Amino acid sequence: MMTGISLSVLDLVPKIGEVSYETALSEAVHLAVFAEKWGYKRYWAAEHHDLEHLSCASPEILLAHIGAKTNRIRLGTGALLMPHYSPLKIAETFRMLAALYPGRIDLGVGRAPGGSAHASMALSGNFLQNVADMPKKMRALMKLLEDRFVYEDHPVQARPVPETQPDVWMLGTNNKSAGFAAEYGTGYVFGQFMSERDGAEVLQSYRESFCPSSRQDKPQTMIAIAVICAETEKEAGRLLLSAKLPGPEKSSGNGGAEPRDRLVCGTPEQVRTRLSRLAESSGCSELLVFTPIEDYQKRLYSYRLLASCCFGA
Repeated sequence: MMTGISLSVLDLVPKIGEVSYETALSEAVHLAVFAEKWGYKRYWAAEHHDLEHLSCASPEILLAHIGAKTNRIRLGTGALLMPHYSPLKIAETFRMLAALYPGRIDLGVGRAPGGSAHASMALSGNFLQNVADMPKKMRALMKLLEDRFVYEDHPVQARPVPETQPDVWMLGTNNKSAGFAAEYGTGYVFGQFMSERDGAEVLQSYRESFCPSSRQDKPQTMIAIAVICAETEKEAGRLLLSAKLPGPEKSSGNGGAEPRDRLVCGTPEQVRTRLSRLAESSGCSELLVFTPIEDYQKRLYSYRLLASCCFGA
């Protein structure tokens, strides 16, 4: 058991092999339902565009569907790609979800394009300019969620207005994203599975720079880490050979070798030990787990084994 540490699920909603997109989305729902049953705190879905083997261009729609099939687990985005969208539309969408599923909605935002340059341009025009506008968009979003947004001297409110607002998180892999989270008083998730940087260092910079807001009075942190959990070391190693991690190239240069610090692989006991050390070294009481296994049943079983050794599920 991992005392005082929560685990959550990060799902890129993969389309594995030759399955249909309908099947891929059904598997995402299946994972969320079982994650709730096994004791995971959150289920977050990622947003991507025009990537053949990823199935979720509109995580808010998927979350609305999953919300109707679950009762407790928090639902969020990991991440909603904010440069593409109007802050008002984001606030309206997530307030709508928060009204439908009170106390269960997380708005995780990021600055990445989520697809090719041409897909990004087709979606929202000049992406580099949209990224440059992020500070302005973040200010507008936070004002909308605090009901103090004004456009041309006229107040504009994001409706519906839920009794419990969505929690806001910034996701990233560097000090820039950590700085945004600190400046605007949001939670921060360091994407360790996409980075070879020292996550503890970036998280500490966020904590030291954090500015309390009316919505959050102290820093909140998570680390997103890739995990492969199997009954034996041999099976874990076999699953690792076909694992697909986004982000930088594997630092070792050896096919199938474990990327340094980005992925935890082994038996339940080995994984639990390494995750406990990661939580302690990073100062995080919650880990967001991404499992890059290229088989839906084995991926689900990895999450189940992890839950059984960490929660006794």
